[in-house]
Amino acid sequence: MLTVTNLTKNYGKLLACNNVSFTLDSGSVTVLLGPNGAGKSTLMKSIIGFLRYNGEIVVDGYANKTTEARRILGYIPEIPSLYPNLTVSEHMAFLARAYRLSDYKTRAQQLLDRFELSDKKNKFGDELSKGMQQKLNICLGLLPDPKLLLLDEPMIGLDPHAIKELKAVIEEMRAQGKTLLVSTHIIDSVDMLWDRTLIMQNGVVRANITRSELERDGHTLEELFFTVTEGVEAADVSRPIQEPSGEDESK
Repeated sequence: MLTVTNLTKNYGKLLACNNVSFTLDSGSVTVLLGPNGAGKSTLMKSIIGFLRYNGEIVVDGYANKTTEARRILGYIPEIPSLYPNLTVSEHMAFLARAYRLSDYKTRAQQLLDRFELSDKKNKFGDELSKGMQQKLNICLGLLPDPKLLLLDEPMIGLDPHAIKELKAVIEEMRAQGKTLLVSTHIIDSVDMLWDRTLIMQNGVVRANITRSELERDGHTLEELFFTVTEGVEAADVSRPIQEPSGEDESK
């Protein structure tokens, strides 16, 4: 579903992503881990097509910046970007027009109900609390029902009910054959969801391993993370696919 090949992105002299390559299969959840400044957000923004970069990104056989790819690619950013003069309902309608969704109202209502926003439909974007803004951010990302969904720190600011519902949505999408890439630095928030993990440090993918491989070795995701990023001794569970060669980190 998603293939990233030799992705390199610089911000001036800062090397944010250094020759990153990996493939994600359909019907899988991959968690993207790394300390602050590892290059996770740069990678996500490159995949969605917001940044210029060197390398190749292919979504279901299409180059990621083509119209065909954008129709099946969804994104939930870390920081909601809402319009202060649009209501919750108008945000959903605006996105539906952007994706040319002809019959979206039922799905939109279901999402608003699920994330407890139905009573806020007539509230403007700047009238919502930060937690409510994040829940609307999630509803907007889910509305087009994408085949590939990128989630950048999606659980920050959510209340327990919203976290439970988002985890359930992730499980449902995986069961439907969708592909999800979840970026976070909070390991506990995704510990039970993932099929594969990519761990980045200094712009390089230092580990690419499946849950079954890690469980076979008798180690936890947390142990793997600290083995890779801090050199904490454990078993050889990191399975590095690239050697670090970045010059600097990037946020």
